[in-house]
Amino acid sequence: MTEPFPGALLDLLGAAGDRVVFEHLGRKVTGAALLADVRRVTHGLRRRGVRPGDGVALLLGVSPEAFAAVVAAHTVGARVVGVRPGLTERQQAHLLTDVTHRVTDRTDDDPGSPPGTVLRLADLLSDPDDGVRPRVTARPGDVARLIHTSGSTGLPKACAQTYAAMTAAWALRPDAWPPAVRELAGRLDRFLVFGTLASQVMMEYGLLTLAAGGTLVTADPPVFPDAFVRHRATASVITVARLTALVAAQRRSPVDLGSLRALMVSGSPPGPARLREAAEVLGPVVFHGYGQTETGMISMATPADEPGSLGVPPVELEVRDPEGRPVPPGTDGELYVRTPSQSRGYWREPARTAEVFTPDGWVRTRDLGHLDGTGRLWLTGRTRDVVIVNANVYYTGPVERLLGTHPAVAEAYVTAVPDDSTGEAVHAFVVPAAGRAPALAELRALVSEQLGEACAPARLTLIDEVPLTPAGKPDRRRLAERS
Repeated sequence: MTEPFPGALLDLLGAAGDRVVFEHLGRKVTGAALLADVRRVTHGLRRRGVRPGDGVALLLGVSPEAFAAVVAAHTVGARVVGVRPGLTERQQAHLLTDVTHRVTDRTDDDPGSPPGTVLRLADLLSDPDDGVRPRVTARPGDVARLIHTSGSTGLPKACAQTYAAMTAAWALRPDAWPPAVRELAGRLDRFLVFGTLASQVMMEYGLLTLAAGGTLVTADPPVFPDAFVRHRATASVITVARLTALVAAQRRSPVDLGSLRALMVSGSPPGPARLREAAEVLGPVVFHGYGQTETGMISMATPADEPGSLGVPPVELEVRDPEGRPVPPGTDGELYVRTPSQSRGYWREPARTAEVFTPDGWVRTRDLGHLDGTGRLWLTGRTRDVVIVNANVYYTGPVERLLGTHPAVAEAYVTAVPDDSTGEAVHAFVVPAAGRAPALAELRALVSEQLGEACAPARLTLIDEVPLTPAGKPDRRRLAERS
C-alpha cells in the first residue's frame, strides 16, 4: 500500500541531502536541514497533543521553517487549514472554526484568543532532532486540508481534500507527469515564492520544483522585474495584471531577464492579444494553468500552444449541455471534470456540495468552453456571476445584497470590469433610493468592512432602472456592456 502524503516528499528531501532546496533572506537551506526541521516540528506537534484528524490552522509566511511546518502537520495526519493574509476578522474567525491548534510565526498573534491552542513555530523548532525519518500517521480517508475559496460569499467555503486525493495527485515522479507539466518542470531551476504557502497554487508549484530538482527562492514583496534579476529566478507565478505591468515595464525600461524561463499565469485567463504581446516582449515563457479550488489543475497551456488554448486536459473532462448531456467537439457547454486531486465536497456544507459535486464523482466547474478537434480546451465564459481580483474569485451576489442595505440604495447590481492593477474589479450599478445619491466612497467603506477591500466597488454608475431579460430577470450582460 502506498504511504500517504507526505511520505514521498520526506523521501525526496532525504535524497536531496546537501543540495540547496530553499533560499531565504540570504540563507541557503539544504534538503537535509529542511528535513531536520520537519522532524523537529513533527515531534513538537505530537508532544503537544496533535493527533491524526485534528484541525490545525497554519498562520505562516513563506520561510523554509514555514514550509517544514506544513509538511510536519501533514506527517502527523492533521486536517490542515492555511490562513492567508488579508482576511477580515470575521472571515479569519470562520477559518479557525473546528481547529484544536494554531501554529504561527507571527509575533502579534494573541495566545489567549480562541479557538485552539497557540503553538509558536519557534518553540516547535526548539524540540530535539532524533535524526529518524518521521512516521507518517496520515489516514487516507481523513481530510488532509481545507482549501478555502476567496470568501466573497461573506464567509469562505472550504473544499475538503483527503489524504488519498493528495497522495494520488501529487505524484513526485517525473514519469507520472503529463507532457505540459514535464515541460514546465524543466524550467523550475529557481522558483520565486512569495505571499503565503496557504496558496494552493504556490504550494503545488513549490512541490513540483523540489521534485524537479530545483530551489525555492523567497521574495516578499515580489517587486517585478527586480525580483527576477536579484534572485536569478527562472520561474514564478503571476497574475494577468502583474503580467501586463511586467510587459509594460520591459517596453518602457528593459532589464536583463535572461534567466527567466517560465511564468505561470494564475487566476483569470489572459486574452490571446495579451499572450502574443508577452511572447513578443518576454519570449516563450508564459504557461497558463487552468484549475479550480474544488478540482486542482485541470489543464495547462505551454508557450507553444495557440494563444487562448488551454492545452489538452490530462484529466477526465466532459462538455455538457444545460440538461447535463455531453455535446460534440467544438460545441460550447459547461465543463465537468474528474481529477485525482479533487475535493470530496465543501466542509460541513452538504447542500452546496450537492450543487457542485455529482454522486458519480464529477465536479461542475460552472465554466463554459469546448474541446476542439485536437482535444484542446478553450474557455468561453462563466456560468457564475463572479469578479476575479488578483487571481481570487469573488461572487457578486453577497456584494449586491450588502450594497442593498445602504440607506441610499434601492437596488444594486454588480459586474466585473477590466482593471490594470488587479485584472478585474467590481463595477456597481445602483438604483438610488428616492431623493438620495450614494457616494462611491461610502459604498466602498461598507463593503470593505464586511467582505474585504477586494470586493469593494472600483466604479459606481447610478441608473434609473435595471434592464431586464425577456424572462423579467436583471440583464447583467447589458449592464456589463456599459462597463
